[in-house]
Amino acid sequence: MKQDLLKDAGYHLNFDRMLYFNRQTKKAFSIEFVDEHEESELERRIQEDGDRNGWRFYFNSPPSAGVKRELERALG
Repeated sequence: MKQDLLKDAGYHLNFDRMLYFNRQTKKAFSIEFVDEHEESELERRIQEDGDRNGWRFYFNSPPSAGVKRELERALG
């Protein structure tokens, strides 16, 4: 169900990075975040406005600045 919610919202799974991402909204969800949070919370996060200045990452533990930069570069 959660995967369908993400797919319907335009998210794609990146197996190498273990996350779902959407380049249009500039949001990425780690697989762990998706697995450990309720569908209703995931839906709320999908509906949130994106960050105009960069990507918004939803992880259980915030990624370091270096990891964020690497992901932003890899995701475009």
